[in-house]
Amino acid sequence: MAYVPGVALLAAFAVGCSAGADSDANGADSKAGSPTVTPAPPGKYLTLPAPCRAVPRTTLKDLLPGAAELPGDQQEKVFRGSAAVTYDTDRKVGCSWKADAPNSTRSLSIDLERVVSYDPAVSDDDRADTLYAKKEKAAGLLSSATPGPDAEKDTATGEEKGKKGEEQEDKEGKQEKGAGKSEDPAGDDDATSSADPSSSPSSSEGTGGTGGSPEDALPSRVLDGLGDAAFLQDLPTRAGSTAQRHTVSVVFRTSNVVVTVRYAEQPALITQAPDSRELQEKAQALARKLAEALSE
Repeated sequence: MAYVPGVALLAAFAVGCSAGADSDANGADSKAGSPTVTPAPPGKYLTLPAPCRAVPRTTLKDLLPGAAELPGDQQEKVFRGSAAVTYDTDRKVGCSWKADAPNSTRSLSIDLERVVSYDPAVSDDDRADTLYAKKEKAAGLLSSATPGPDAEKDTATGEEKGKKGEEQEDKEGKQEKGAGKSEDPAGDDDATSSADPSSSPSSSEGTGGTGGSPEDALPSRVLDGLGDAAFLQDLPTRAGSTAQRHTVSVVFRTSNVVVTVRYAEQPALITQAPDSRELQEKAQALARKLAEALSE
């Protein structure tokens, strides 16, 4: 009789293990029957081009006429450009150029950002479209394009998942802010001018002189036929400034890459104003060349 309790204990243990195994099996069956979420497709682009070699030499000569008057070694330095500091050349790159001439100074910068979604339910393209839309809104424009089907599904669970991805992207953006900027001062004008109401395209500042009359100036606007979405922002001189600096930005998205082109001119004389139409046409032409190069 002394061994009976031990036998009973072993029997109870065996029954418990059997019940646990049945429970695990039922749990596995229930998981197997649950619906699976198909990951969103990745973006078209996995890498980015070398930014300082993205603009042809002939194009640089046209955009920076002052460089032609420089000695050979100085010309090479101008055309070589200055690459923006970045922590990941597969995610964000940039380059800037600047040339002084007797009558004006012109500067150019390009920035390319490859967007990656950290949410499997949201595609890279949709995340890039969200980034582009923020830039367009910051420029005071509203696109007539309708959001894609994946963007429309960004509710409830999708939104909760997307927050993590956005937080991660915002964190990376803060780390690269300053370090990832091009050295071209035109980028600073974008932020300050768009925040200053007096810098709107309808402002009379910077429209006097040659080529900058209100009749010739074209406003900031959404562009057609450039990438998947594009807009142009015209930034004349801020009120109160003695310099007649004029900056034009063209931003476009193609798949999961967002590209920004900034082209600026500052005449040597404050009585002269840059030709807004010329700046816009040349900035758009370069943006289209970059879009074509990316699509090859």
